[in-house]
Amino acid sequence: MTNTRTPPEPQSLRTQLAARATELGFGRIGITGIDLADDEARLHDWLAAGRHGDMGYMARHGSRRSRPAELLPGTLRVISVRMNYWPPGARDAGEVLRDDSLGYVSRYALGRDYHKLMRKALQQLADYLAGLARPHGHRVYVDSAPVLEKALARNAGLGWIGKHTNLIARDAGSYFFLGEIYTDLELPLDEPASAHCGSCSACIPACPTGAIVAPWQLDARRCISYLTIELQDSIPVELRSAIGNRVYGCDDCQLVCPWNRYARDAANPDFKVRHGLDTPRLTDLFRWSAAQFTARMSGSAIFRLGHVRWLRNIAVALGNATNSEAVVAALETRRDDPAPLVREHTRWALARHGRE
Repeated sequence: MTNTRTPPEPQSLRTQLAARATELGFGRIGITGIDLADDEARLHDWLAAGRHGDMGYMARHGSRRSRPAELLPGTLRVISVRMNYWPPGARDAGEVLRDDSLGYVSRYALGRDYHKLMRKALQQLADYLAGLARPHGHRVYVDSAPVLEKALARNAGLGWIGKHTNLIARDAGSYFFLGEIYTDLELPLDEPASAHCGSCSACIPACPTGAIVAPWQLDARRCISYLTIELQDSIPVELRSAIGNRVYGCDDCQLVCPWNRYARDAANPDFKVRHGLDTPRLTDLFRWSAAQFTARMSGSAIFRLGHVRWLRNIAVALGNATNSEAVVAALETRRDDPAPLVREHTRWALARHGRE
């Protein structure tokens, strides 16, 4: 039977879509068009300066990242969503950073991997939209394709891009994930968000490695999140001491942002802390075998790092820890590790403690 039901008026459709998004766990949605010309120019400048480091994929996709209709032909609108991730009950981030016997894991990675969880919810939202309006050509994205997600979210009214280059919302700070639905439905547009950093620049000096080289300019090659997650090879020696005890990612520029006093805890229980990762002892983490890493990190965003780079990061943190027999003993167990990457960083750490 042909469906002859009249689609709801645009504003009613927008209201129903937002209500369904809330039911699915999203903090907010917004709708924008596909013009990203200004952001495309800034992306080209950033790539030309080599600030993407080893992230070759940032350049490999050409203009598809900044031109949604090239990534998915027929795209007219982008539905941008955000989902809060701060894990309730996690140990205070500052306390962990001040205790160099512990490893600091970026708070977004303490629970389950958000990619599949958000993608499933986004697909449900897209299916709901099809039921409201009509079947539509669409695709959902959660860090799964070349998408300028922060620019799209800004244009959809979800927040503004702060001086640290993260998205900030007046009502939710910056501790949230972003996702998108590309669609060929000509949905009503939301107003872009206005910026509210003002004269504040607290995030810039807060960066341990000086990666925020100027307001709204990030050199990823110095960013601890890049160094501990994206970088495949050795961490530059001159940056290792500044990494401190951060073994996966970094939150420092967000921790000092005054807008995060409005940040909200994650509503989804899957983002709760798993395996005590909010306060792990470095010496314990360094003992994990490859099998233990797989068993504990499966289902986590950390899993894609792999056991070798996980140990690389922990070796650097142990090199920055207060000298103790426990720290040295842990490092000695991997002095001759079969993985060159682990062996090199371990010996650097031992040298920091006068043992190499």
